[in-house]
Amino acid sequence: MGDEGQSQLQNLLQQEVDKFKVVQKEYHKALQQRQTLDGQLNENTAVKQELDLMKGGAEVYKLIGPVLIKQDLEEAKQNVAKRMDYIRNELKRMDEMIVQLDKKQETHRETLNKLQQQFQQMQVKV
Repeated sequence: MGDEGQSQLQNLLQQEVDKFKVVQKEYHKALQQRQTLDGQLNENTAVKQELDLMKGGAEVYKLIGPVLIKQDLEEAKQNVAKRMDYIRNELKRMDEMIVQLDKKQETHRETLNKLQQQFQQMQVKV
């Protein structure tokens, strides 16, 4: 194979490293998004618990921009429940994405290991 083969293998290795770095970035971004969603779910769970403690006729206000707007208790409960459903669905989607990205990372790791072994074997022959 010689120098040309070594050069081609080096290029392949670099391309694989670059692909691996892209997948790693996507993976870490997905983890951060998942953490954000987790925090939002916890916040909404706390709000739901507070709303559940309220008696009928209690006054509930929603912050819209700089203004507090009076809101019906049942409507507030429904809004929080919908928000929690949405967040749970997003968490599920994010978990699936994380699993897929993890598999991609593993595939790139295996390919990198094979290419590195080939490269080392080629250097030993030279």
